[in-house]
Amino acid sequence: MGAITTALIAVAGVILGWITIEIACKPCLEQGRQAIDQSLNPDYDPDDDVVSSDIRAPLNPNPNPDAQDSSASAPIKAV
Repeated sequence: MGAITTALIAVAGVILGWITIEIACKPCLEQGRQAIDQSLNPDYDPDDDVVSSDIRAPLNPNPNPDAQDSSASAPIKAV
């Protein structure tokens, strides 16, 4: 009877430990599982993952960040 009780406590401890790890590491585990699913999927093409919907969007939308607006650089009249 003592062996059965010990076995049940051990199994319950393993199950509770597994649940704790799943809850604590959920974001990391989801990303890992998604990566595994993608790598095992023969129909997955990484080129289909499009970040930007506009392919003609410039890589650098503001080519000269030091340039100021013309209204901001108007001369100040000193009296």
